[in-house]
This record gives sequence, C-alpha cells and structure tokens, in this order.
Amino acid sequence: MDFATQFVNGLTWVVGTINTWLKDVILIILLGGTGIWFTVRLRFVQVRKLKEGFKAVFGNIRLHGDQAGKDGMSSFQSLATAVAAQVGTGNIAGAATAIASGGPGAIFWMWLSAFFGMATIYGEATLAQKYRRVVDGELTGGPVYYIKEKFHGAFGKFLAGFFAIALILALGFMGNMVQSNSISDSFQTAFHVPGLAVGIVVAAISAFIFLGGKKYIASVTEKVVPVMAVLYVLGSLIVLAVNWRNLGTAFAQIFVLAFDPQAMAGGVAGVTVREAIRFGVARGLFSNEAGMGSTPHAHALAKVEHPCDQGVVAMIGVFIDTFVVLTMTALVILSTGSTSFTDANGAPLTAAPLAQAAFNSVFGEFGNVFIAICMLFFAFSTIIGWYFFGETNVKYLFGKKGVPVYAALVIVFVILGSLMKVDLVWALSDMFNSLMVLPNLIGVLALSAVIVKLSKEHDVLRKKPGK
Repeated sequence: MDFATQFVNGLTWVVGTINTWLKDVILIILLGGTGIWFTVRLRFVQVRKLKEGFKAVFGNIRLHGDQAGKDGMSSFQSLATAVAAQVGTGNIAGAATAIASGGPGAIFWMWLSAFFGMATIYGEATLAQKYRRVVDGELTGGPVYYIKEKFHGAFGKFLAGFFAIALILALGFMGNMVQSNSISDSFQTAFHVPGLAVGIVVAAISAFIFLGGKKYIASVTEKVVPVMAVLYVLGSLIVLAVNWRNLGTAFAQIFVLAFDPQAMAGGVAGVTVREAIRFGVARGLFSNEAGMGSTPHAHALAKVEHPCDQGVVAMIGVFIDTFVVLTMTALVILSTGSTSFTDANGAPLTAAPLAQAAFNSVFGEFGNVFIAICMLFFAFSTIIGWYFFGETNVKYLFGKKGVPVYAALVIVFVILGSLMKVDLVWALSDMFNSLMVLPNLIGVLALSAVIVKLSKEHDVLRKKPGK
C-alpha cells in the first residue's frame, strides 16, 4: 500500500470518527435541545400556528411568482426553494436507513425530532427575515447576517466566515456530488444508462438554471417541488392501498418498538432503545435541515408583512419533509414487510435498495423506474437549492465576482459525482454539513430573545380584526 493510499485511508478514518461524535452525540444534543428550548419559549408555536402555516402555504398558492416583488421571492417560492433542498435522496434512503439500523421504532423518534425542529426553523426563518440586507443592489439574507448582527468584531466575522465556508463545501460542492451520484446510480439500475451521460445531462440543465439567477431558480422550484411531492405521495399511496391490511401493524411497530425494540415481530435483532433514538433523531434532524442554517437563505427573500409570517411558512417545510415524504417511505417499507428482504449475498437490505425493494414488491420492475424518476426529482431539486445557498455565501465572502467560478466548480462536481463515489468525499460532506450547524445555532440561540419578542408581536397582530 503506497503512502497516498495510506494517507487517504487514515484521513477517512479520522473524518469518520469526528462525524460519529458530531452526528451521534454533539449535534443530537444541540439540535434536539434547541428545538425543545424554542418549543417552550415560543409556547409550542408548531401547534399554535400550524393551521396558520397551512393556510399561508396552500390557501394562496401562485406558481408564477406573482407576489415576489422586484428582487425577492414570493412566500411560496421561498418555501419551494427550501423544500427543494430539504426533500432529497435522504427522504428515500433516510427512512430506510433509520428502520434498518434502529428498527421501526426509529420512525417515532424521527417524528419527535421533526416536531421540535419545527420550532427551531421558525426561529431561523424569522431571523433571516429580520436581518436580511440589500448588498450590491440585491436582497439577500441568511445566517452570516444574523450572526454578525449579534456578534460584532473579529468573533462575528470568524463565526460567519466559518459558516459560509462550511456550507459552500458541504452543500455546494461535496453535497451536490452525493445528489448527482444518487441520480446516476438509480438510472443505471433502472435504464442501464452510463453514469457519465446522466452526469452531463444533469450538469447541463443545472447550468442553464444557475445562469438564470435566483429568479429563475425560484421559478423552477415552485413548479418542480409540488410535482415531485405529488408524484411520490401518489406512488406511495398505491403501495399502501395494496397493503392496507398491514398498516395497523406498521403503526403498532412504530409506537411499540420505539420503547421496546424487541417487543414484537419486526424488530431488528440487537437494537436497543438508545439505537432507535439515535438513528431516528439523526435521520429526522439531518433530513429536514432544521437548525442547520441552510433554508434561511431562501426564507430571507420572501415578500411578507412580518418576519414571523415566513417563520410560520418555514414550519410547513419540515412538516412536508418528515411527516409526509419520510413517513410515506417508512410506511411503504413496513407495510410491505421489506425489512426481511436480503441482497444476493444474503445480507439485509438497507438505505435506497430497501426502499426500492418495497416499491418493487407492488410495482414489479417498474419499481426501479419509479424510484429512478423520484430520485431524479428529489436530487435535482436539491442540487438547485444547495447551489443557491452556496451562491449566497460565495457572494458574502467574495462578492459577485466569485459566482462564475463557483458555478463552474459546482458543474464539475456534479459530473464527477455521477462517475464515482469516494468514501472520503462523502465523509467530508457529512463533516462540513455538521460543522455548519455550530455557528448557526450559536447565532440563533444568542438571538432567542429577539425571536420571542417578534413572535409575541406577531401574535398581537394576528388578533387584530381582518387578520
């Protein structure tokens, strides 16, 4: 084994160890604790304002950005851009991984983490609206701006800069490689299309959208997101309708095995309550992105009357991601009994292959096609969303002059991702994805009094006649 291989293997191990501590211990405590903190301080805002959120999102949908304004987005466009990033390949593979590793009970803990995460993302979106700025003639916003608003001087610059760099690396570059690879793998399985061909097509379409700027990104996401969500939900409902007799057992497994993983058939051998919590909470938190600081970039641009108006809308993004899309995947897997399926070597299926097997049990070979199409929608929309988030932070660090270079690099990474899967790149993506949470949560928690004040103000406004 040469030195380069030893170095890569060693670095992969180091990064993997850091990820284990970050994702399985530190971030679960921080993200979960932050969600509970805001749930209490905001008096269960995710319950009190849930109806208002649904009304704001679905009561006045516009698919042409009619309310966007000159340089912003409509509230629905901002949500669509955020959901585009939230609902990715993890919504197919994430629930499957949670079930395979933590048992069906992990889904209960996934729901619980999303419930508290709704309060966190309410706070993030509210701050993004409150502290958005006009820079070089363009409306912009996100964690770098509310972090610097709270922390002045060198410390604020360090935190904001650290966040910006971590996000660009995690989402813009390495994260988009992950998404591209998922599209490539699914199309090779379903249609036997060469990975390079898939990568070039995805990169070309992405480049066209990137060149159109944030207005075009918003226009695309507001149309793609509803289509992909409806497509996946309809496909899932067909599978559930065929297996409707097993739904009662599926729900029983989720609730019973959350507290006693071996209490009934369907539990994963050796799984403990701790592991059910660990995998459920981790998949929930990292799928809906609450507290990670990514989606505030989109919510900052919404044209709304009060900052909390978009906070209420942001909560619906977490609801759609976890309580709709991820839950559909979980119920499809459990109702079809796919957890007992094995691969050619007799090993239990996990991640995307487990979800794929569940759909295949009803759709036959069309299951591969269905998953490939859903992967295309999910991953492609995430590429667009993550590019936009990265672009906002590139502008913060380097100004507009850095955008063409960034866009070109993203296209290169998309193509490379369709060709290869390098464990180190995937591990680094996870690590930077986790690291960007830290400065964001420091900023959000430090500004919690501002969030509470704005929320109380919003409550008063909503009680006025005509509101």
